[in-house]
Amino acid sequence: MRIISFSLGLVCAATALIAAPTADLAQWSVEQMPGGSVKVEGDALVIRDAGGCTVWWRERLTAPVEITYEAKVVVAGGPFDRLSDLNCFWMALDPKLPGAIPAGRTGRFADYNNLHTYYVGQGGNNNTTVRFRRYDGSDARPLRPEHDLATPRLLLRPNHTYRLRLVARDGVAEYWCDDELIFTHRDPAPLISGWFGLRTVRSRLEIRNFKVRESSLSRR
Repeated sequence: MRIISFSLGLVCAATALIAAPTADLAQWSVEQMPGGSVKVEGDALVIRDAGGCTVWWRERLTAPVEITYEAKVVVAGGPFDRLSDLNCFWMALDPKLPGAIPAGRTGRFADYNNLHTYYVGQGGNNNTTVRFRRYDGSDARPLRPEHDLATPRLLLRPNHTYRLRLVARDGVAEYWCDDELIFTHRDPAPLISGWFGLRTVRSRLEIRNFKVRESSLSRR
């Protein structure tokens, strides 16, 4: 399938839509601590989590790439309903196994410290922070001051459907939420290939309309 798309501040050439597998659990690899579940319910991938969960899309991505999806943090009185941790990895690689999906962990957050990846935690720390990190494979998980936000309007709202867009292009990583650019990071050692993963802990997420586009995007 070939489409033409246009985004604010970008010139977009012909774009290949290469995936839209949200409601097909076979397309995802689940790592989860005991007590939770990941299921397909209707048109949604539903994550109910008690102690930590990462759900990897099985296909490897190559920059330039754009990942889009809709996500809702459900708060309706259920046992997993906590307004926190709408998180993601993208362009993730395990340096010890660079040719393989970085799966096989328990779902415990510290298990991912050795990755090379871009990461955003939106509404982390009980919905008090919004953070971008460029993991460097160490336990340090570097965090720049400009990537450590607590802006109230960027924190999570219950039962709101967020439109998220992640980009890796021309040595730059971007994180967009509801058509607003929240983070941009020019990487001196850009991650040009890797995997995407949804990430949360002690929450209920509904994910819909997941798409991946590989395209020739360039700035004006």
